[in-house]
Amino acid sequence: MARAIRFDEYGDVEVLRVEDVPRPVPGPGQVLVEVRAAGINPGEAAIRQGFLHEHFPATFPSGQGSDFAGVVVSLGEGVSGVAVGDEVIGFVDTRSSHAEFVVAEASNLTPRPDGVPWEVAGSLFVAGTTAYAAVGAVCPREGETVVVSGAAGGVGSLAVQLAKLAGATVIGLAGEANHEWLRELGVIPVSYGEGVLERIREAAPSGVVHAFVDTFGSGYVELALHLGIHPGRINTIIDFAAGEKYNVKTDGNAAGASADVLRELGLLLDKGLLTLPIARVYPLDEVRDAYRELERRHTRGKIVLRP
Repeated sequence: MARAIRFDEYGDVEVLRVEDVPRPVPGPGQVLVEVRAAGINPGEAAIRQGFLHEHFPATFPSGQGSDFAGVVVSLGEGVSGVAVGDEVIGFVDTRSSHAEFVVAEASNLTPRPDGVPWEVAGSLFVAGTTAYAAVGAVCPREGETVVVSGAAGGVGSLAVQLAKLAGATVIGLAGEANHEWLRELGVIPVSYGEGVLERIREAAPSGVVHAFVDTFGSGYVELALHLGIHPGRINTIIDFAAGEKYNVKTDGNAAGASADVLRELGLLLDKGLLTLPIARVYPLDEVRDAYRELERRHTRGKIVLRP
């Protein structure tokens, strides 16, 4: 037997429980991984609350989780290029990584670089590939100015760095508690809230903003349009209604989800060219507390489960 997160109905964090389940067995092309760390994400909270039922319905009893890093413990038939004992970063589409063991497709794994801690590796996939796709969608160029909303969150904290690596000047929207940290990354911090449009224009070199990455929602697509940014250079990962209404991009995890992107991000982390802050690590038994903290939406970086 093995422990895993389960829920039997849509609801708040109280529906989550840790349950003993049969230890999973890998099928052809799959591997079994002992999970060392698994990130949690806002999308998982929205699925559990039933907010995404139309697009991503749950089948009960449901597991949870996409991100993970761990050690390979067994191989399914036909697997090559992966060996028992390998330390890997990976992902699943089966909502099952918040557990002691997870079965994953061998093609969804990449080696964990020595310089990437377990907590970082295990929370990299959703935030990392989403940031990668969102920044790529707005095509930041050398000398341009890019604004990122939710700049200290899991996705935003990586998006600002990827935009910087592309050569752009980056303005990060965040609360004052995160301003000094953003400055350390070479990002221009701007407080959100009333008057933010004027503050962005004042912070932008020559007052011009070329692209906008929205990781938060709550009207930032409209704000980007008011800044005069072309719709083709605005990307939101959360406000899909605004994306459809204004014909702006909505590239996110689905656009960036691959082991190749995960490998590239891992190498950037290993070389010190990228950092992923870890807000807090919770044991599996405290999964409810982990999601309570996540759902306050004021976390710098990632919250992680450690089975």
